Amino acid sequence: MTAKSILITGCSSGIGLVVAQGLAAKGWRVFASARKAEDVSRLQQLGLEALPLDVDDSTSIHAAVAEVLRRTGGTLDALFNNAGYGQPGAAEDVPRHAMRAQFETNLFGAWELMNAVLPVMRRQGHGRVLFNSSVLGFAAMKYRGAYNASKYAMEGLCDTLRLELAGSGIHVCLIEPGPIESRFRSNALARFLANIDIAHSAHRASYEKQLLRLKKEGHAAPFTLPATAVLAKVERALLAARPAARYRVTFPTHLFWWLKRLLPTRWLDAVLGRAA
Repeated sequence: MTAKSILITGCSSGIGLVVAQGLAAKGWRVFASARKAEDVSRLQQLGLEALPLDVDDSTSIHAAVAEVLRRTGGTLDALFNNAGYGQPGAAEDVPRHAMRAQFETNLFGAWELMNAVLPVMRRQGHGRVLFNSSVLGFAAMKYRGAYNASKYAMEGLCDTLRLELAGSGIHVCLIEPGPIESRFRSNALARFLANIDIAHSAHRASYEKQLLRLKKEGHAAPFTLPATAVLAKVERALLAARPAARYRVTFPTHLFWWLKRLLPTRWLDAVLGRAA
């Protein structure tokens, strides 16, 4: 039997790397992609079939898809849109260019990549498209407005796409992690310092606490799980005969999913306000 193939974005570390290695170990033909050449080289040294892909660059997206299809003979069984980052800061402090960059990486690039592979999946009559969302895709928290907005938008678009692809043999799934071991905080810290005018913000005092959290070594949030927890849900989404629309990962994600359905908005705001 020919191994099933999957293209994964954002494999330089964290969830992307763990999922790529885990699926490869289970017999999948994994195309592990990363933005930087040195990361692609490192992935190849780890034994993965790696290639460059920058989701912020349309040329890079289409070149990567063309290369994958060349290697597979024109087929692709699955796509995992994993690449992304978080832009911290109060909504009133995030400049337009930073908000635009947040959406380019977290949403627009993923959407363009999906559009590039959907014709292939339609021709072959099957496919799985997975999007790495977040608990913050349905439960907003303070100082994460740009990230919240990008993931809320992702969830709405995926819900629409799921309806439009009904009967095509192509399934769309959202993976919704909470706190996971990764370089997410260090990457967020760099964006925070680059784009937020901390010294002149009305939120300066709160930002000092945010900086401590972002700089903290080890886990900064309770119930943090290793990235293998996400791998387990990705495997379920890929192998289920009738995959679910959403796969929630970590206790906080399950908790806030139910609280959002049970609590009045005012009560939920109080809980989320403290959680941030």
